Amino acid sequence: MKKLISVINILVFLFLTSCGFKVINNNQLKEFSIADITTTGDKKINFNIRNKLLFNSKDNAKKLINIKLNTTKNKSVKERNIKNEITKYEIVINVKVEFNVLMKNNFKNITVSKSADYSVAEQYSQTLNNEKNLIKYLSEDIAEEILGELALKLNDIYIY
Repeated sequence: MKKLISVINILVFLFLTSCGFKVINNNQLKEFSIADITTTGDKKINFNIRNKLLFNSKDNAKKLINIKLNTTKNKSVKERNIKNEITKYEIVINVKVEFNVLMKNNFKNITVSKSADYSVAEQYSQTLNNEKNLIKYLSEDIAEEILGELALKLNDIYIY
């Protein structure tokens, strides 16, 4: 019985180690250079996303791209209390990214949408700070998602 279990363990080990699975290094995928970024929509969100994209692009990369960002921000009332006073707002940020690979002349689109809510504080200035911090957090999260999608789509384009 022990021999049978050890043979099964060895066979399982051999099948799992020789399956051909290879871990992808994300740093190799994110090797692209941005030639130009044009933005429309909310300036504050575009500024945060643009800075994050430019910070993560490589200067001497082979993959040269142009990016167009179209950003929309919708703020709506999410919750009211029994006195009909607003207690929570919801912010939805939609970003449509169009990018063009210059050497391959390929146009691709990415659409990213994030939403979150923030509470109304006792002081109006604190409510504005809550909104500002939420927008900053969401725009950083969107920028990370755009970077990941760009890396994957550029990898697909350059493989074929």
